[in-house]
Amino acid sequence: MKKWKERGMRAAFLAAACVSVVAVLLICIFLFVNGVPAMAEIGVFKFLFGTTWRPSNNIYGILPMIIGSLYVTAGAILLGVPIGLLTAIFLARFCPKKLYGPFKSAVELMAGIPSVIYGFFGLVLLVPVIRNLFGGTGKSILTASILLGIMILPTIVSVSLSSLQAVPESYYEGALALGASHQRSVFFAVLPAAKSGVLAGVVLGVGRAIGETMAVIMIAGNQAVIPDSILKGVRTLTTNIVLEMGYAADLHREALIATAVVLFVFILILNLSFSLLKRSRENG
Repeated sequence: MKKWKERGMRAAFLAAACVSVVAVLLICIFLFVNGVPAMAEIGVFKFLFGTTWRPSNNIYGILPMIIGSLYVTAGAILLGVPIGLLTAIFLARFCPKKLYGPFKSAVELMAGIPSVIYGFFGLVLLVPVIRNLFGGTGKSILTASILLGIMILPTIVSVSLSSLQAVPESYYEGALALGASHQRSVFFAVLPAAKSGVLAGVVLGVGRAIGETMAVIMIAGNQAVIPDSILKGVRTLTTNIVLEMGYAADLHREALIATAVVLFVFILILNLSFSLLKRSRENG
């Protein structure tokens, strides 16, 4: 009887894993079957490096959206990763016990806030502040980067915190025994030991920043042009799809699906790059 239970559980676990794999494969097939022919019809170079997006004239160039996505994501990384990592280190090694519970709950609450609420926050608070400080409309790369940096904090903090807490206490105690201070023991012994988990948190945070749509639509300006300043409006790949998919048809609709293919490839390259970096560090 016990053997049959074990076989049944193995079959259930295998089925769950297969469902996940099949779902990813179906998504890939749908995207590439519908998107690649559109790229071929438009022209791969015209599609990827064209600077004009004008569906009414059958002109589909997504370079402004690619650059916009890269700018906004890079800004979110510059703001969110240092703050998130330092927050995780504080919670893991420096936070008083009385404050740990409220701080941890606040981080978890941030993870549950819907994107549209973040968008309203950015529209009501961040946009006027940026407009008053720097001029313009306030809907810009800088505003979107700040908001996305805030939005990726819960992911980075939670994953990094779990990794830091999983490091054996002997690492910290050994550093102290060698004469290191509390701060040096944390930053030069505990943190390097948790680098794999920290890197995973960064990857997840970057993935959310690239894929975020609703909040970016509300505060980024949605201008399909190559920006010449961080105070200019921008349109990302995700917002381009959402804004026009509702009324798109024929080649226009296929071009939007091809845009999703480009976004999918970006995220795939990002994950592969971090995986290779992780392996090289482990082997080194």
